[in-house]
Amino acid sequence: QVQLVESGGGLVQFGGSLRLSCAPSGSTLDYFDIGWFRQAPGKEREAVSCISNTGRSTYYADSVKGRFTISRDNARNTVYLQMHSLKPEDTALYSCAYLTDCGVEYIRFPEGFMNYEGQGTQVTVSP
Repeated sequence: QVQLVESGGGLVQFGGSLRLSCAPSGSTLDYFDIGWFRQAPGKEREAVSCISNTGRSTYYADSVKGRFTISRDNARNTVYLQMHSLKPEDTALYSCAYLTDCGVEYIRFPEGFMNYEGQGTQVTVSP
C-alpha cells in the first residue's frame, strides 16, 4: 500500500523556522513529482510548492515565495520543505502528495494533480 508520511511540524513563534519531511512507506519517491499543500480550518486546500522528479524544477505559491524552499534527496527517499519567516497565516495541516505533474497549474489547481497523499503534519505559528 502506497503511503506518504510527513513529519517536522510543531508550534513555532512568528518569524521562526521549521523543516518538514515527506517520505514514503513501502514505496519510492524516485521518478515522481512531489507536492506540498496545506489546509487551515474552514479553508480550502492550498498548494504550497512542488518539485519535479529530478529536482530541477520547483514552483511556489505566491504566499510563500522567498520564505519556503522545497528540495529532495532521492538517496534518502525524502522531500523537504524548509520554512522560514513563518507567519500566523501559515498555520495549517501540511501534507505531501505524489503528483501527476509539477508546474504552475498544480499551484493554481492542486486537486487535479494529486494522487496518493499523506496524513499531514500540523504547523502552528503563534503571533
